[in-house]
Amino acid sequence: MIRAIAIDDEPLALDILKRFAQQVPYLNLERTFLNPHEAKAYLAAEEIALIFLDVRMPDMNGIDLFQSLEQKPLAIFSTAYTEYALSGFELEAVDYLLKPYTLERFEKACARAKELLELKGIIDTNPSFFVKDGYQKVKIELQRIKYIQAVGNYLRFVLEDREVLGRMTVKEFLSEWGGPEFLQVHRSYVIHTGAITKLDRHAIWIGDQEIPVGGSFQEEVKISLGITG
Repeated sequence: MIRAIAIDDEPLALDILKRFAQQVPYLNLERTFLNPHEAKAYLAAEEIALIFLDVRMPDMNGIDLFQSLEQKPLAIFSTAYTEYALSGFELEAVDYLLKPYTLERFEKACARAKELLELKGIIDTNPSFFVKDGYQKVKIELQRIKYIQAVGNYLRFVLEDREVLGRMTVKEFLSEWGGPEFLQVHRSYVIHTGAITKLDRHAIWIGDQEIPVGGSFQEEVKISLGITG
């Protein structure tokens, strides 16, 4: 997972970025900041690999903020003003997003950051773990999980090419591997958001499989997936 934060003085811009980030399975957008000084303090305390940074902000512009950092993560700059693009690239930015940008353009910028971080050996974007299945341990790659169903004290992992029944609880899985790409939608179901093919307020479809959304999870699902109405 890529640990990331976003800094922008416009709440709407951050809301859009958060929705887009939820569609990128290897991106963990940990925090968003309206105040660049608070973001700078957070960066000093945490090992963040990528920042999304608005250029034009009232207290401190994004370029000055980036230049002031002792340990510089990768940066993707954004602004509505084209004249700042050259400055962003002079700082060796990963990419430069001109507002308003599309999800496709956002994903392209994230893919560039992912490639650079993999080359540097900073991240493993295909993490895996082992679960006990009978008398053997089976390796499961997180990105191959489509959804998970609780069956007593076991979890049924439905993968792209097979199914695995492992001894683990939903709580244990989310505690160890929970992230923006895995969303609990029912007391017995966790889904990979990147595998969703259709949804409404009461159910989610992954391929032909209909997965119920529990009543106590509906509001969180609505917010996380940007469901309106």
